[in-house]
Amino acid sequence: MATVKTRRSFRRAFVAAAGVVAMCGSSGAGFAWAQSSRSGAPTFSRDVAPIFQRSCERCHRPGSIGPMSLVTYQDARPWARSIKARVASREMPPWHIDRHVGIQSFQNDPSLSDAEIQTIVKWADAGAPQGSPADMPSSLVWAAEDQFSFKPDLIVHLKKDIMLPAFGSDQWMNVEMEDTGLTEDRYIQQIEIKPLKGAKVVHHANAIARREAVKPGETGPSEGSSAHLVEYAVGKAGESYPADSGKLLPAGSRLTMNLHLHSYGEEAAVNTALGFKFHPRGYVPRRVQYSRVMPNAVAEEQEAIDIPPGVPDARTDSFNHVTRPMRITAFQPHMHSRGKRQCLEAVYPPAQGSDTSRGPGGGPTFARTEMINCVDFQFNWHLQYTYAEDAQPLLPAGTVLHLISWHDNSANSKSNPDPTAWIGWGQRSTDEMALAWMEFSYLTEDEYKAAIAERRAKRTAATQGQP
Repeated sequence: MATVKTRRSFRRAFVAAAGVVAMCGSSGAGFAWAQSSRSGAPTFSRDVAPIFQRSCERCHRPGSIGPMSLVTYQDARPWARSIKARVASREMPPWHIDRHVGIQSFQNDPSLSDAEIQTIVKWADAGAPQGSPADMPSSLVWAAEDQFSFKPDLIVHLKKDIMLPAFGSDQWMNVEMEDTGLTEDRYIQQIEIKPLKGAKVVHHANAIARREAVKPGETGPSEGSSAHLVEYAVGKAGESYPADSGKLLPAGSRLTMNLHLHSYGEEAAVNTALGFKFHPRGYVPRRVQYSRVMPNAVAEEQEAIDIPPGVPDARTDSFNHVTRPMRITAFQPHMHSRGKRQCLEAVYPPAQGSDTSRGPGGGPTFARTEMINCVDFQFNWHLQYTYAEDAQPLLPAGTVLHLISWHDNSANSKSNPDPTAWIGWGQRSTDEMALAWMEFSYLTEDEYKAAIAERRAKRTAATQGQP
C-alpha cells in the first residue's frame, strides 16, 4: 500500500501547487515573454528544457509513470513552483546515493548538479518564462510506456495472464514464460523486465534461466552462465552491461518468472515481459556477468532482523566473503517500506607480506576498510546504481563485503504502515529485508593485478597533468 499512497500524495501535492499558480494568474504567453526579457533570467526553451530532457522526461512524458508531462513549456509551466521545491530538496529526479560518501561516478546518474538546480530555481523565481521557441532543443523520441527502455532483439512474455483477486494475502509463484526459440548460446548486452499488466500489484519479479538437459546425464546451466538473469522491483529500469561483458543465456534455456504479487483492492490481470538485447551471434565477451543477492535471502543475518516498535534506526549487519577477485559493475539495495539507509563497505585482506597476526578476537587483522557507497533508501524507487568503467570496485580474493542496513519503524517515517508493530524478516510487503543485488564479473589473479595497475597509472597521469 505504501507505493500507491505515496504516489497519490505526490500527485495531490502537485495538483495543489498548480491551483496556487492558477489563482495567481501567472500563466499566459504574454507574461512568459515579458519575463524572458529580464536580464540573465533562465528561460524554459534555452536553459530548462535540456535539463528536463536529460533527467526528467523518461518518467515525465505522456503515458509514462510521472504524474505530469514536462516535455513542452505548456506542460511544465503550471508546475513551476512545485518543480522548484522538489528539485531544490533533491527529491527529484530520484537518485538516492549519499553524495558525500564513496564512489560518485555512475553511468546512469540522472541527478542534477548544483548549477542545474539553481537554473531551475531561478527560472521559477523569475516567473517561469518560456523564452524564444527557436531556442528549444529537438524533441526526444520515446517508445510507448508499454515498451522497453531500449529496442529489444527478443521479447518473451508469460504464457498467459495471472488473475490476482482484489483482496487476499501476498502470493509468490514461479510462472513459465514463452520459449525463446534460441538454438545457440547468446550473450546478453541489455535486459529488462516490464510488468505490462498489473504493474501496481507486482512487488518484485525475478527472471531465471534453466537449461534443459541435452545429453544423457547432463544437468544444469552451461559453464559461465548465471541462472538468475535480472530482477525487477518498483521504480527499476533495465540493466546494461559494460561493452566488453555480457550475461550468458544458454541455448535451450527454459525461462521462469518468479513473482511476488500484492493485492490492492481491485482484481488485476498480471503479465510481465522480458526484453533482451544481445551481442552479435558468435561474439564472446571478455568478461562474463553474474548477478547475486547479498546475503542469501534465508541467510542467518536476515533471520536476525529485529526492528522493535517505534525505533527509528534499527541496524542489521551482513557479511559476504569474496573467494575470487571481483569487479562490481552495479549495486542495488533492497528493503521494504521501513527501509531507511544502506551502506556497502569493503574490508580488504592484508597485503602479501604484511603482518597477518591474529586480532584481539582471534580473527585475522585486515589491512583497511573502504566505504563503497551509502544509499538513503526510498521504497518507491528500487534503483540500480551502475558504476562508470573507471570507478567499478575491484576486490581482491579474501575481501569481506560488509552490508549495513538501517530501518525506521517510528511514526516519523511516512511510508511506515504501522509503527506499533515489531518487524522481522519475511517475504510479505509488510515484513522487512536487508539485502543488496550486485552485478559483477570474476577476474583471474593476473587480470586483477593488471586492472589495478591500469587504474593507478591513469590516476597518476591525471594528477601529473594538473597545473
